[in-house]
Amino acid sequence: MIERNDYLNKLISKKNNGMIKIITGIRRCGKSYLLDPIFKNYLTDVGVDENHIIKIDLEIRDNIELINPDNLYNYVKNKIIDNEIYYILIDEIQKVPDFESVLNSFLKMQNLDVYVTGSNSKFLSSDIITEFRGRGDEVRIFPLSFKEFYNAYQGDKHEAWNDYILYGGMPVILNIKDDKQKSKYLLDLFELTYKKDIIERNNIIKDDILDSIINILSSSVGSLTNPQKIYNTFISSGIKDLSKNTVVSYLDYLIDSFLIEKAERYDIKGKRYIGSPQKYYFADIGLRNARLNFRQVEENHIMENIIYNELLIRDYNVDVGVVDIREGNLHKKLEIDFVCNQGNKRYYVQVALNIDTREKNLQESKPLNNIGDNFKKIIVVKDTIKHWITEDGILIIGVQEFLLDKNSLDL
Repeated sequence: MIERNDYLNKLISKKNNGMIKIITGIRRCGKSYLLDPIFKNYLTDVGVDENHIIKIDLEIRDNIELINPDNLYNYVKNKIIDNEIYYILIDEIQKVPDFESVLNSFLKMQNLDVYVTGSNSKFLSSDIITEFRGRGDEVRIFPLSFKEFYNAYQGDKHEAWNDYILYGGMPVILNIKDDKQKSKYLLDLFELTYKKDIIERNNIIKDDILDSIINILSSSVGSLTNPQKIYNTFISSGIKDLSKNTVVSYLDYLIDSFLIEKAERYDIKGKRYIGSPQKYYFADIGLRNARLNFRQVEENHIMENIIYNELLIRDYNVDVGVVDIREGNLHKKLEIDFVCNQGNKRYYVQVALNIDTREKNLQESKPLNNIGDNFKKIIVVKDTIKHWITEDGILIIGVQEFLLDKNSLDL
């Protein structure tokens, strides 16, 4: 069994809180697995009767009639035969038309504790938040972190890292031993699940444009871009029957599906967001690599994507930092890969393959040394070094130690 204790603990902390627990994330990242067996086993271990756990998977044909909202409501209602607490676990609730009214009805039943999964963020951001006005409680789940992957991996840390940066952390990958089969699984998953789902859900006609946008984002992980720049790429290649609004919409569809994430740029000294351009990262680096047929495997960009995801997994709000400095009569904007905020905590994180020369060290440290505040500053490098702190107070840490120690930001 793959342990996903951080997510389990989040569910436990929200148990019986009078809200709908909404588990979101990219399809096939382990949402169903978190509900059953992980959370279901926890419930039985603490003494909940099996008859008081109602699990409904709306992706299997046996439950096709339950996609009807009335049928779903009546099915659950008929299972309630006493006043004890019942735990309702429903996979892919967005398949149910008017599911909001069903969940609202569940909220009015005093002895139900409801957990649902959903694979599209619009279902969360527009429908759930508006309809429940604060009575929906989200738990975002991601593909396996490197720590989760390594803990379940059959091999040493070096082998695990090499597999992870190439094939990513989709849970099924751990059960596939042949490299060709791993590649095929990821390629099929991208085409037959994610892309097909996005096209059907949003009634996309220009799927060739969607394909091209995905390819552009896959090739430019860690690079600044925006809808205008992507639109200009199409126009310069001779495509005229396309609007910038279409590009914006297609980017939004990819974000809504949790396939990619957008990181905004933040002016650290000016304390304001810069609007455009932004950076886009993939929810799973293996999916990104598969999309490019494993051709562009630049470890610096891959590390950056993996670390971005790790910071999200640790519940940080993550932006791309910009520091404005003056050198003589010139103004320069220096980039800091990630500005991480959580409550009153802030960290600045740079990602570099190495800082093995004085010039490289100065290059990576310069933006951090020009911030002008006392929050923690970190450079994550590929080298498997023991972490150390520079004379300027910057933590230098190897990527594997950073990912495997959940307290690495505070070393």
